[in-house]
Amino acid sequence: MNLLEKLDAAATARKSLLPDGVGAFGIPIEEVYSATEARIADRRVLLLGTNNYLGLTFSPECIQAAHEALDTEGTGTTGSRMANGSYFGHRALEKEFADFYECCVGIVFTTGYQANLGTISGLVGRGDTVLIDGDSHASIYDGCILSGAEIIRFRHNDMVDMEKRLRRLGDRTKTTLIIVEGIYSMLGDQAPLAEIVQLKNKYSCTLLLDEAHSLGVLGETGQGLVEKTGLLKEIDFITGTFSKSLCSIGGFCVSNHPQLDQLRYISHPYIFTASPSPATIASTRAALKLLRNGSDLRKQLWKNCTQLYTQLDAVGYRLGPEPGPVIAAILDNPRQALQLWHGLLEHNIYVNLILPPAAPDGKSLVRCSVNAAHTTEQIAHVSETFEKLYQQFLSV
Repeated sequence: MNLLEKLDAAATARKSLLPDGVGAFGIPIEEVYSATEARIADRRVLLLGTNNYLGLTFSPECIQAAHEALDTEGTGTTGSRMANGSYFGHRALEKEFADFYECCVGIVFTTGYQANLGTISGLVGRGDTVLIDGDSHASIYDGCILSGAEIIRFRHNDMVDMEKRLRRLGDRTKTTLIIVEGIYSMLGDQAPLAEIVQLKNKYSCTLLLDEAHSLGVLGETGQGLVEKTGLLKEIDFITGTFSKSLCSIGGFCVSNHPQLDQLRYISHPYIFTASPSPATIASTRAALKLLRNGSDLRKQLWKNCTQLYTQLDAVGYRLGPEPGPVIAAILDNPRQALQLWHGLLEHNIYVNLILPPAAPDGKSLVRCSVNAAHTTEQIAHVSETFEKLYQQFLSV
């Protein structure tokens, strides 16, 4: 099979999942009106498929900061951080993230994906081991592959399976990096961080926590799962993204290990990528201030999450194990998921369709992302529509 035939095979596989030819992936959003509404084709839709957890995409503070940076620093740095791409704002944001997490070092990356890619591949290499949750994000898997370290997976949130694999490593645990996520992006469940920390200490490992989906969502000041559990000082490295609660694009890593700063000189995804634009950095700095003081936003977000989760559960949908900003209806096959996804869009509700192999355990997901800007009435409308479609497509 040549290179182009491989792409043909991928197209055939995709067509088998979407027999109706529906363009469910990468559907263009023609106009965006607010944090909760947009236009797709000729219909005004309710946005329930973004990761805009605090609803800050139209925040006046963030927009103003971006405008000012555009006016004074231009559209882009046109270079990597190792060349001409380190502006005052990049260093300022790194210090602000380090201060936010009470750490001594912070590094900003151009994307959240690169934050994991660059951090993991810089921390471990051939002869080392990474122990990762089986439901880890693709950026974690790819960072591990790039590193050349041995990759060992444990069953999702299964501490018995995790410890079994740690025992088998013997003395190799001293060069083992454990990687988990605060909130997992498929089903919205949280890592059992207290038990993970216990095992990390028992076996003398190093621990990296990805707070991508939990930053801004958990904790009094929005630090994430580390704040909710009170375990901040037990975590060696924290990564995260700007593209969710911080409503821009980019990523970070913070640590109280001063050696983290040396990643700037050995991490290829950091060295050989142009740095984030000044406007992106400026809007992220403004959003981080709002996030830190956003307890009211978090209260509204969790009110919305609980409302939708409770109502979908009452209808009969199979959901993830706990409420959160990611609420996924679990379907047995792609056909059911496609019917539900298409039915929601027909009722002017945009959500995400997740099919195998992206969805865990061979299932298919219709995934909602709730944010603080959704009104009680909007959440009620979504719940009512899910109920109608359940009766239409899923009830026996």
